[in-house]
Amino acid sequence: MQQRVTGEERRRLIIESAAKLFSQRGFRGTTTREVAQAVGVSEATVFKHFATKEDLYAAIIEAKTQMQQVLGVVSPLAETQDDATFLRTLATQLIARTQSDPTLMRLLFFSALEGHALADLFFRRRVQAMDDFLGRYIADRVAAGAFRPVDPLQTAWNFIGMVTFHVLLHEFFGQKPPPHLTRERAIEEMVTTFLQGVRP
Repeated sequence: MQQRVTGEERRRLIIESAAKLFSQRGFRGTTTREVAQAVGVSEATVFKHFATKEDLYAAIIEAKTQMQQVLGVVSPLAETQDDATFLRTLATQLIARTQSDPTLMRLLFFSALEGHALADLFFRRRVQAMDDFLGRYIADRVAAGAFRPVDPLQTAWNFIGMVTFHVLLHEFFGQKPPPHLTRERAIEEMVTTFLQGVRP
């Protein structure tokens, strides 16, 4: 006998299926009918859980944006002022979470390229939260004399840019690194290069 799917489970399945489709075709290129077909339910069932396509997209952003989990891991390390460990852990978290669910970055790019109304929400939840957090850390380290005087936000962008480009090469362009360049080694190079640039 087939097990009955709960409303909560069906909602999760709709979000996961829609996220996959949106990350492949964009928001405009995906219909709610296609989402329903992917889940194996009627379009009416999709609308029972999400009144509009925009509501569904907003739910995906809520489900996929894992910034609070990342910040929960790295925030205690920020207090120790061990720059290398803090940055290494931050880069590892960002790369590992994106590689475990590459739909997130694809959705972020699609929302920006399509000029989607919810792109700003996506940006604030995912990008700006990290910019603000890392910028504050850098400002504190400048004030403590551990970093030379730099613009905190621009410097945060510099570090995040290295991490993001690493992910783009692997996830978007399918570039395979040389065998010796493991993820750990790549992160170590990023951290070392960054710290050499900001330390007095």
